[in-house]
Amino acid sequence: MQTANNFAYLGLLGALLTAPTAYAADDCTGHFTNVGMSSETFEIDNGHKVTYFVATGSATSENSTDNAVGRCGGYGLTLPDGKQVWRGVCVRKTKDGDSWADEWSFEPGATRGTWKLVQGTGAFANKNWSGWWEPVV
Repeated sequence: MQTANNFAYLGLLGALLTAPTAYAADDCTGHFTNVGMSSETFEIDNGHKVTYFVATGSATSENSTDNAVGRCGGYGLTLPDGKQVWRGVCVRKTKDGDSWADEWSFEPGATRGTWKLVQGTGAFANKNWSGWWEPVV
Protein backbone atom coordinates (compact mmCIF):
# COMPACT_ATOMS: atom_id res chain seq x y z
CA MET A 1 0.00 0.00 0.00
CA GLN A 2 2.81 2.43 0.86
CA THR A 3 4.51 1.83 -2.51
CA ALA A 4 1.27 2.54 -4.40
CA ASN A 5 0.84 5.80 -2.47
CA ASN A 6 4.42 6.82 -3.27
CA PHE A 7 3.89 6.20 -6.99
CA ALA A 8 0.62 8.16 -6.97
CA TYR A 9 2.33 10.96 -5.08
CA LEU A 10 5.26 11.12 -7.49
CA GLY A 11 2.91 10.86 -10.48
CA LEU A 12 0.85 13.85 -9.39
CA LEU A 13 3.97 15.89 -8.61
CA GLY A 14 5.36 15.01 -12.06
CA ALA A 15 2.10 15.99 -13.74
CA LEU A 16 1.95 19.29 -11.88
CA LEU A 17 5.54 20.20 -12.71
CA THR A 18 6.09 18.89 -16.23
CA ALA A 19 2.81 18.42 -18.09
CA PRO A 20 1.03 21.13 -20.00
CA THR A 21 -1.89 22.33 -17.94
CA ALA A 22 -5.10 23.71 -19.39
CA TYR A 23 -6.61 26.72 -17.67
CA ALA A 24 -9.70 28.85 -18.06
CA ALA A 25 -11.24 32.00 -16.64
CA ASP A 26 -14.37 33.94 -17.54
CA ASP A 27 -12.90 35.44 -20.70
CA CYS A 28 -9.75 33.50 -21.60
CA THR A 29 -8.23 30.06 -22.02
CA GLY A 30 -4.68 28.81 -22.42
CA HIS A 31 -1.91 26.58 -21.13
CA PHE A 32 0.62 26.65 -18.32
CA THR A 33 3.77 24.60 -18.84
CA ASN A 34 6.11 24.06 -15.88
CA VAL A 35 9.40 22.24 -15.55
CA GLY A 36 10.56 21.26 -12.08
CA MET A 37 13.80 22.88 -10.91
CA SER A 38 13.94 21.38 -7.45
CA SER A 39 11.88 19.48 -4.92
CA GLU A 40 12.44 18.00 -1.51
CA THR A 41 10.19 15.68 0.51
CA PHE A 42 10.17 15.43 4.29
CA GLU A 43 8.59 12.67 6.37
CA ILE A 44 6.66 14.11 9.29
CA ASP A 45 5.36 12.17 12.30
CA ASN A 46 1.98 10.44 12.20
CA GLY A 47 2.00 9.67 8.47
CA HIS A 48 2.30 13.21 7.09
CA LYS A 49 4.72 14.07 4.25
CA VAL A 50 5.41 17.47 2.76
CA THR A 51 7.12 18.20 -0.55
CA TYR A 52 8.38 21.69 -1.35
CA PHE A 53 9.11 22.53 -5.00
CA VAL A 54 10.23 25.24 -7.41
CA ALA A 55 9.47 25.22 -11.14
CA THR A 56 10.09 27.47 -14.11
CA GLY A 57 7.51 27.79 -16.85
CA SER A 58 5.31 29.73 -19.19
CA ALA A 59 1.71 30.72 -19.75
CA THR A 60 0.28 30.96 -23.27
CA SER A 61 -3.11 32.11 -24.49
CA GLU A 62 -4.50 32.87 -27.92
CA ASN A 63 -7.38 35.01 -26.61
CA SER A 64 -5.80 37.10 -23.83
CA THR A 65 -2.63 38.94 -22.78
CA ASP A 66 -1.61 35.97 -20.58
CA ASN A 67 1.61 35.16 -22.45
CA ALA A 68 4.55 35.20 -20.07
CA VAL A 69 7.36 33.27 -18.41
CA GLY A 70 8.37 32.97 -14.78
CA ARG A 71 8.64 30.73 -11.76
CA CYS A 72 6.35 28.88 -9.38
CA GLY A 73 6.86 27.53 -5.90
CA GLY A 74 4.70 25.60 -3.53
CA TYR A 75 4.11 22.48 -1.54
CA GLY A 76 2.27 19.20 -1.55
CA LEU A 77 1.01 17.71 1.69
CA THR A 78 0.25 13.99 1.94
CA LEU A 79 -2.11 13.21 4.80
CA PRO A 80 -2.06 9.96 6.81
CA ASP A 81 -5.02 8.60 4.77
CA GLY A 82 -3.02 9.10 1.54
CA LYS A 83 -4.98 12.14 0.35
CA GLN A 84 -2.94 15.02 -1.03
CA VAL A 85 -3.30 18.79 -1.00
CA TRP A 86 -1.24 21.00 -3.35
CA ARG A 87 -0.80 24.78 -3.09
CA GLY A 88 1.48 27.28 -4.78
CA VAL A 89 2.11 30.70 -6.23
CA CYS A 90 3.47 31.67 -9.64
CA VAL A 91 4.91 34.98 -10.84
CA ARG A 92 5.24 35.58 -14.58
CA LYS A 93 6.46 38.46 -16.76
CA THR A 94 5.53 39.34 -20.36
CA LYS A 95 7.93 40.52 -23.07
CA ASP A 96 6.55 44.06 -22.47
CA GLY A 97 7.56 43.94 -18.79
CA ASP A 98 4.08 43.53 -17.29
CA SER A 99 3.78 40.85 -14.63
CA TRP A 100 1.25 39.01 -12.52
CA ALA A 101 1.18 36.69 -9.53
CA ASP A 102 -1.41 33.96 -9.09
CA GLU A 103 -2.17 31.53 -6.29
CA TRP A 104 -3.37 28.03 -7.09
CA SER A 105 -4.54 24.92 -5.29
CA PHE A 106 -5.46 21.31 -5.99
CA GLU A 107 -7.67 19.63 -3.39
CA PRO A 108 -7.82 15.90 -2.52
CA GLY A 109 -9.91 13.91 -5.00
CA ALA A 110 -10.37 16.84 -7.40
CA THR A 111 -9.86 16.58 -11.15
CA ARG A 112 -9.41 20.36 -11.48
CA GLY A 113 -7.55 22.89 -9.42
CA THR A 114 -8.38 26.55 -8.92
CA TRP A 115 -6.34 29.71 -9.40
CA LYS A 116 -6.76 33.45 -8.78
CA LEU A 117 -4.77 36.53 -9.65
CA VAL A 118 -3.41 38.15 -6.51
CA GLN A 119 -1.38 41.00 -8.04
CA GLY A 120 -0.56 42.47 -11.43
CA THR A 121 1.29 45.35 -13.08
CA GLY A 122 0.68 47.11 -16.40
CA ALA A 123 -1.96 45.23 -18.41
CA PHE A 124 -2.67 43.04 -15.36
CA ALA A 125 -3.12 45.84 -12.80
CA ASN A 126 -6.47 45.95 -11.00
CA LYS A 127 -7.67 42.69 -12.58
CA ASN A 128 -9.83 40.34 -10.56
CA TRP A 129 -9.28 37.10 -12.46
CA SER A 130 -9.82 33.55 -11.28
CA GLY A 131 -10.51 30.21 -12.88
CA TRP A 132 -9.74 26.51 -12.99
CA TRP A 133 -6.90 24.36 -14.30
CA GLU A 134 -6.30 20.68 -14.87
CA PRO A 135 -3.24 18.58 -15.72
CA VAL A 136 -3.15 17.37 -19.31
CA VAL A 137 -1.00 14.28 -19.85
